[in-house]
Amino acid sequence: MSEMTLEDLGALAAKIRGEVGKAVVGQTEVLDHLLVALFAGGHVLLEGPPGTAKTFLAQCLAASLGLDFGRIQFTPDLMPGDILGSNLFNFQTSQFTLTRGPIFHELVLADEINRTPPKTQAALLEAMQERRVTLDGEAHALSDRFMVIATQNPIESQGVYPLPEAQLDRFLFKLLVDYPSAAEEARIVTRYGEGRGAPRPADMGIAAVTGHAELARASEAVASVTLAESIVDYVVRLVRATRETGDLVSGASPRAAVLLAGAARARAALDGRGYVIPDDVKALATAVLRHRLLLSPAAEIEGKQVEAIVASLVEGTEAPR
Repeated sequence: MSEMTLEDLGALAAKIRGEVGKAVVGQTEVLDHLLVALFAGGHVLLEGPPGTAKTFLAQCLAASLGLDFGRIQFTPDLMPGDILGSNLFNFQTSQFTLTRGPIFHELVLADEINRTPPKTQAALLEAMQERRVTLDGEAHALSDRFMVIATQNPIESQGVYPLPEAQLDRFLFKLLVDYPSAAEEARIVTRYGEGRGAPRPADMGIAAVTGHAELARASEAVASVTLAESIVDYVVRLVRATRETGDLVSGASPRAAVLLAGAARARAALDGRGYVIPDDVKALATAVLRHRLLLSPAAEIEGKQVEAIVASLVEGTEAPR
């Protein structure tokens, strides 16, 4: 099987955008970041008000990729076994049989992830980091294409649980999903205003335009993108700067530097370049860092925002020429 060129990768991304665009109006920047995460092998946290197509976008993306899609609706009474599955005793065979939970799907939507307690949220940690699940001491591998897209609502404060730092650190991006523009909202109403219930990707004619083999080749193409020492140094200095500012109590981890570099590779590949430039890092820094940083009490009193602090650090960190 021939290697995928960067031109082929760009054409594949365009086909995916085209399929998703049959159903989802707008949200192009969010979709672009999702494609970067897909080819970089990362997970994504979507935060936005209800009704902004977070769930529908994940469903349409999975349909266009031909991946096995699973949805977990997080609720306060959800238990870890409801996510992972369990070993059940079969009295006919006198053996334990593995009943796989929804985590064994390839693209998993963790809907309203902050509505379940940290104990249940922690069931995702091993799967997101190592792409495997351990049940009763036995490890079970997940798909190489395993990806979590989680959603949460920023408005409600009743009945929600903040995600632990260890959980947040597993996400490559935290993306803020905003309301559509007036023109986009008019198109949404025109397209879906008949009131026939929630649309499904199949109803909108979305078809799989790729598969496992081609996605694996795409990941190999991303891995071949050159990451110069000067860019590595730039990423490290930027991430370390988050630990040295008085505006933040907690800075980003080394994992953040690794993920930022990998995402920059994917962005360069999707842009048709075989090498990473500083602009790739700058464009992704906020999405990679915003959920990993904790404001100091003084910064909170002054009304500072994490995004503004990241922008200031990016501006103040000298980029290689």
